[in-house]
Amino acid sequence: MAYRAPEGKGYADVAAHFRTLIKGGELSPGDSLPSVNEIRESFGVASKTVSRALALLKSEGLVTSRGALGTVVAKSPIVITGADRLNRMEKNGLRYAPGETSSGHQVLTRSVYDPEVCTALDLEPGSEAVIRIRVFRQDDKPTSVGVSVYPPYTASVVPELSDDVRMTKQFDKLYAERTGRQVVKGQRTAHSRQASHDELTALEIDAPPHSAVAVLVTTVTFHDDEQALGYWEDVYAPGARVPIGE
Repeated sequence: MAYRAPEGKGYADVAAHFRTLIKGGELSPGDSLPSVNEIRESFGVASKTVSRALALLKSEGLVTSRGALGTVVAKSPIVITGADRLNRMEKNGLRYAPGETSSGHQVLTRSVYDPEVCTALDLEPGSEAVIRIRVFRQDDKPTSVGVSVYPPYTASVVPELSDDVRMTKQFDKLYAERTGRQVVKGQRTAHSRQASHDELTALEIDAPPHSAVAVLVTTVTFHDDEQALGYWEDVYAPGARVPIGE
């Protein structure tokens, strides 16, 4: 694997290089990073710069020190968003990172009343939409619940969205092929809120009845140059490390 980067890079750039490899699944939990000397020579930077880069990755929970093995990828790396997963598939075709799986797949057609979803998709409350749900797991432990909502127009162009099977190709690619219009990913936002009962069950969180459990939620809307096409929401288990605003 080539680790060489353009000349003149600083510690943040070195850290970003390895962060991308870890998020993309090209470096797996337990894999060793090159030694400080190897990284220093590959990037043409000082040893102090490499040490700062590794310290940054450690602070993010991405890597850890492992004695004679040096610096290795942490067993439980960051949990990426659905939008990041889409980016990873575009780059290297990997749907899952090492040790990652998904379960609880559901495809539903339901009336939508959530104000945020209706606003994002320009739907009247009570309008029907296709909803796809899945639980992502790392080493068989739930890490996030992914929910994607598609208005009737999108489902008419990409009818595969309504099929209760795992899609083999992303909706944005299918939509672009069939309409000739590019699908654009909007700004990702994050907020915290109280988890619903269904979310607690999916994340396998054993909480007392009626107790409030705060969770982090990220959302993103997809659109073309005419209308909104899809709304994605990821709900993370408490304690998850999630990259925001890269």
